[in-house]
Order: sequence, then C-alpha cells, then structure tokens
Amino acid sequence: MTKAEKKKPARNTVGAKRAHTCTDCFALNCYRRDKKAPSFCLTEEAGASEIESTTALYAGDESDGKIARAAAEIEGRYYGKLTRVEEIVAFARRINARRIGIATCIGLVEEARVFTRVLEAKGFAWHSVLCKVGSVDKTAIGIPDELKILRGSHEALCNPILQARLLNAQKTDLNVIVGLCVGHDALFTRHSQAPVTTLITKDRVLGHNPAAALYTSNFYYKRLFDNKEL
Repeated sequence: MTKAEKKKPARNTVGAKRAHTCTDCFALNCYRRDKKAPSFCLTEEAGASEIESTTALYAGDESDGKIARAAAEIEGRYYGKLTRVEEIVAFARRINARRIGIATCIGLVEEARVFTRVLEAKGFAWHSVLCKVGSVDKTAIGIPDELKILRGSHEALCNPILQARLLNAQKTDLNVIVGLCVGHDALFTRHSQAPVTTLITKDRVLGHNPAAALYTSNFYYKRLFDNKEL
C-alpha cells in the first residue's frame, strides 16, 4: 500500500467491506500523472477500451464532443475569471445554443427574472417554466395533507416532468436549472431533451450554498456524521 493509500483510513459503509474508490485516493495521479497511483486506481480498473470509447465520444462531431470541447475551452480560457452566470453564457455560445430554457423554483423566481435579463442582454431567446406549473395539488399523487407546508390549503406539487416537456416543446437548445429541489432536479434532467446545466443549487438553510455544510462539518454541522435516520 502506498503512502497515498495509508494517509487516511477508508470508512466502510454500514460496517460492510467495500471497494476503494476515488475519494479514498490522495495521490490524484490521474490529473497530472506526476505521482504514483494507488493499487485501486479506477483509471486502471476502467481499462483501455472503455477509456478509448469515451474519449472517442469527446473527440467526435456529435453533441457529446461539442459539449466536452466547449466545457474544456471555457475552463482553460476563463479559469477563475468568470462567474457561473457568465460561464453559462459562454458555454451556450460555444455549443450554438440560441434558445435557453429555464426550469426555476418558485422560491427563486426573482433570481430567474434577473437571469432572463442577462440572457436578453447577451442576445439569447429564452423560455422559463415555474416548478408549480400545472397547479396539481400534492394530494393527487398520494401526499397526505399533514405533509404539506401549509395544511388544509391547495398546495401545488413541483412538476419537473411537465417543466421538461414544456421546454422540449419549445425546442430549447440548453436548459438551465434555477434552484429545483433535490429529486425534482433529477426528474427534470431525466426528461429534458436538451442538455441541462445548473445555475443555482437549492439549499434553503444555507442560502443556496450547500458546500457550506461540508466546510463546517468539523464544528457546526457535526450532525452530518451521526447515523440518525432523516
């Protein structure tokens, strides 16, 4: 076992033995190839044929290749220089996206409105769809009234599949998530025909900065490491 493997002991999942993965590695040799890779390196596990097949997709002329090269160009040209908003604009231009879809949470509709102004200023067409589109009460899918935020009222469920379908109908070239809930973002991405990127990741407690819980996990958010069920 190399020093990189010994640096920090791996945690088993619920006491069960598991295979080591990339977060167990402290060499990170795959980036620069300037260190010794650990014995469990997933680059080696993937194998040459799998690596070559994915590389061929990135090097090709189909959408995967165009997206991969656009993302790499933005990283290389603007590393640490552009905000996420600006990076999305730069990315959209490089993949020739002219019509931008916005799947927004009702709680971040003001931020979405500002984003539409940015898109207009940059010459893009856009189409936005709110998460509560359809106005279907939560009880229609079996959610009991006691699990509503405001009991005894009409409370529309989030409808990410309808958001995706409406944006699909608009033939958007790129869809942008603005604060969809955990799970709803997964459904939206699954049903979107256009590529999806995220502008805002929702975290109601931490002002939409979910990484803050990880940064403070050694003190304020030690509860992240207890085994209590949520």
